[in-house]
Amino acid sequence: MERIRRNVILITDGDMVARQAVETVARRIGGRCISRSSGNPTPLSGKEIVTLIKQTPYDPVLVMFDDNGDGRMGRGEQALYYVSTHPDITVLGAIAVASKTKYALGVEVDVCIDRYGRVTRKAVNKNGFVEKGTKAYIIGDTVDVLNMLRVPVIVGIGDIGKMKGRDEQCFGYPVTMAAVSFILKRSGYHPANT
Repeated sequence: MERIRRNVILITDGDMVARQAVETVARRIGGRCISRSSGNPTPLSGKEIVTLIKQTPYDPVLVMFDDNGDGRMGRGEQALYYVSTHPDITVLGAIAVASKTKYALGVEVDVCIDRYGRVTRKAVNKNGFVEKGTKAYIIGDTVDVLNMLRVPVIVGIGDIGKMKGRDEQCFGYPVTMAAVSFILKRSGYHPANT
């Protein structure tokens, strides 16, 4: 029997606002969202998340991970590592979400997308503002684990669904949408169901 590989985008945020944003973006791109992966912290193990991913009828699959402010390798990062290294998962990319977390190392990203939807080679903070004079780097509670993985493209953004009103539902979550679209374009992904 042929093994089914699923194409996944990792998202390092999982609160209720992020869940609404990710669900909306998944629908807009014709993908799927593992809604049960949302929570503070991530409520499921990596193994449970992989089971849900493999049950989805089509790609790409957007999956949320959250450490709920834990600067160490918490439940969200543990699950993210398991999912990313699973043989049935192809990681298209990751969205690294900025937060005000103490003791987190952070991760260097390929690009950031600011609160206005602009691609930049500089860091952005939780509100999506560009940090002057800094390289594309994100500090967040669930991003450190990305340093241990081979992720094809990492996009940094501010707090999903928020950014002081710039990434809200009434606007269609434009920053989150831009980050997902960037990953899909950079990966050369073409959905099999179209």
